Amino acid sequence: MKIDRIHHVAYRCKDARETVLWYRDNLNMDFVLAIAEDLVPSTKAPDPYMHVFLDAGNGNVLAFFELPTQPPMGRDPNTPEWVQHIAFKVKDRAELLEFKAHLEGRGVPVLGVTDHGAFHSIYFFDPNGHRVELACPDPEEEAMLKKLDAVKWDMLEDWSKTKRAPKHAAFLHARELGASS
Repeated sequence: MKIDRIHHVAYRCKDARETVLWYRDNLNMDFVLAIAEDLVPSTKAPDPYMHVFLDAGNGNVLAFFELPTQPPMGRDPNTPEWVQHIAFKVKDRAELLEFKAHLEGRGVPVLGVTDHGAFHSIYFFDPNGHRVELACPDPEEEAMLKKLDAVKWDMLEDWSKTKRAPKHAAFLHARELGASS
């Protein structure tokens, strides 16, 4: 047995229409499907909802639930904002910079470009407070991913024992450190 791919990823939203329009206008995602029910199909609980689906490219689907009878949505107060996010891949750095300019031109505050070694990212929040990342491959991505693959189990084992960041992949930020010294 093996998972084929993610069917969809679902988040909660404050307003389904606002969310669909935001993702369409800011990230060029197509609105592909809406489902609304008064009962939750799996539990039969009476809980009306609107479930919207957006095309995130290559068969990937991003979905949202608007739940008007539930308390306002919030965040896990014990998890920093930067941890929970969804990341989308874009073709290259030129497209990443084009998205950055597009988002900023529409009044969306953008953090980055951040160089992660194997890829580069920008970060921003959608109207629901979900953190979104756009990432593009680094020109040296393939070589860096091979190096990361070679050390992943050692890193995991060292982390499990010490709960401190192992230095096996320090090469990822070597360029960044070299540029600032």
